[in-house]
Amino acid sequence: MKFVPANVGSMVIRRVILAWAVLSLVSGAMALYVELGRVNRLVLGLATKETRSFTEHIEAIGPEHTAALETQTREFLRGDFILLRLYAADMKKILEASDPSRERLRSSYPDHVHELAPGEIDHHHLSWGEGTLLMRVLLPIPGDHAALRGYFEGLYAVSAGTLAEIKSGVAANLALTLGIVLATAAVLYSVITALNRGLVSLSADVVKSNVELMEVLGSAIALRDSDTDTHNYRVTAYAIAMGTALRLSAREMRDLVAGAFLHDVGKIGISDTILFKPGPLSPAEMNVMRQHVSLGVGIVAGSDWLRGARDVVEYHHEKFDASGYLKGLGQKAIPLAARIFAIIDVFDALVSRRPYKAPLPFGEAMAILEDGRGTHFDPALLDAFRGIAVETHGRIDASSDAVLRQSVRSLVAELFRLVDGLARGSAAMLSAPTVGSMQRRDR
Repeated sequence: MKFVPANVGSMVIRRVILAWAVLSLVSGAMALYVELGRVNRLVLGLATKETRSFTEHIEAIGPEHTAALETQTREFLRGDFILLRLYAADMKKILEASDPSRERLRSSYPDHVHELAPGEIDHHHLSWGEGTLLMRVLLPIPGDHAALRGYFEGLYAVSAGTLAEIKSGVAANLALTLGIVLATAAVLYSVITALNRGLVSLSADVVKSNVELMEVLGSAIALRDSDTDTHNYRVTAYAIAMGTALRLSAREMRDLVAGAFLHDVGKIGISDTILFKPGPLSPAEMNVMRQHVSLGVGIVAGSDWLRGARDVVEYHHEKFDASGYLKGLGQKAIPLAARIFAIIDVFDALVSRRPYKAPLPFGEAMAILEDGRGTHFDPALLDAFRGIAVETHGRIDASSDAVLRQSVRSLVAELFRLVDGLARGSAAMLSAPTVGSMQRRDR
């Protein structure tokens, strides 16, 4: 049985790449917005400069000045403007001229002088036309003593050289922005992975300590109840095999394993007189013995880390037909982990050597479990146990105590380190087992 933990490094890489992509889009959009604003101001400055060089030489605008204006306009259109319109102060068009080589652009360009509100200083708009960056400029032409002579409207085409510089500047700034974001992401990845390594190491140490505490506590109780603690390791091995077969989640597996180690932890509060009595217990003594369940619940409930064992500790003596103790629960009212463990606990008790009994053969033990089908044990879970019993029992039976302990410790340590669990699946759809009627030492 091999548990595959999540690849934390790959997860960090994916998240850093995603963060880089998102930040790149956001920062790239912001950088582009800033660059477009800079381009807008640059082109406006160029267009305004040329416009001023033209309007400063206009002395008057009116129908009687058309000839002089046309002469000035022809000279002006040799520059970067491809369209020029002049309006009188009342916004009546006086003159329109354009570069014949750009007639196509001019024909699709309507009058815009009406867009200039009274008192507005200027109006401009940047756009693309036929692969050329265009700036529409609409400016009032002031006269003497704040008098208004008219309006200038023009379509400014950015020269190829200026356009190339603009594109180069935008590309360079975008590349710089994205490069800074990438470098930041790389640095953050290094920091995150370093922190993650430390966190994983610390987490592994904490998990190791908690698992060791669970093992020590469980083994101490097992040693007090019998002459060996291998029972805990055997039932844990069966629990892991059952959990894998049932495709329990990682959390369910962890709780089942913790319960396997700590199922009889409450026996620490039972007196030696009753716990080690060589003969049958009296009804009063049996009532005392059964209190180990509530004592165990009190112990595991006091620890957040051990609390997952509670279902097994509290309910593994319940039976499928509701004849068990302490609460007399039946069928699916008994938690799944407890129903699973009830089968495992009884089976291991049957096939193991105890000071007061010899081990039963595998087939005889399975027959006893079968006798408890539907009364002591959940039939569906009993079927699942049959599927893993032969192989698991054979492996455990062939292993020395030392090999068994080491194998189970490795599996448990790996299981408790999991971030993503085993595939969640069919366990929740199964019914539940309760322990078959057999007289055992750990009543």
